[in-house]
Amino acid sequence: MQTLYPQICSKKANGIKQLAILLDPEKINWEAWESTICAIQHSPAHLILVGGSSHSALAIDELVQALKKAIDLPVVLFPGNSSQLSTQADAILFLSLLSGRNPDYLIQQQVDATPTLMQMDLEVISTGYLLIESGQVTSVERVSNTKPISRIDIDLAVHTAKAGEYLGAKLIYLEAGSGAQLSVPLEMIQAVSQSISVPLIVGGGLRSQQEIQAAYSAGADVVVIGTAFEEDPQFFTSC
Repeated sequence: MQTLYPQICSKKANGIKQLAILLDPEKINWEAWESTICAIQHSPAHLILVGGSSHSALAIDELVQALKKAIDLPVVLFPGNSSQLSTQADAILFLSLLSGRNPDYLIQQQVDATPTLMQMDLEVISTGYLLIESGQVTSVERVSNTKPISRIDIDLAVHTAKAGEYLGAKLIYLEAGSGAQLSVPLEMIQAVSQSISVPLIVGGGLRSQQEIQAAYSAGADVVVIGTAFEEDPQFFTSC
């Protein structure tokens, strides 16, 4: 049953900005798990993303199960490869790395994941994924062996995002990468937002409330916070 995507679209239509917290299974401090859950519960998060560039299916499943027991928010898979699946999640961002030309991440990983997904009761949300230059080589660039779109090539970002929408992507995701030095340029967010009709997700390199608000104002419908929350679980509040 498709439930999460209509909610994302409804919020976009009503001008409600959304926040996603990205949790990396390899960076979870299980000894401080209760504090992490408390911080999530007191944050303005609308959903939780789980995944990254290199994790085992077991680690993904363990984190998803723990989250489902602890919080009442949608838990969405953000896979780095075809094995990062969990039957316990609510949905999956079915990513295609449109900014690169490595066929493994354009389509092969998706084909490899499909037999398993066909046996799962997951909401599958097709997502056009664009990696944007962020001042350093990120894990996404290393793992996918693709180059990001230049920060100053706004036309290329716009055309790639629109091509993704033409191909049927239900979401477009502009990503600076985990631990990025620089976030996606506001001018790029604005230009892409104005060119597409589907919801726009922006993540990577956002480290302050002011930067989150600036991304919203530029046109992001969903902002993803990962590293900033990992480094400071009290980013939004204190528990």
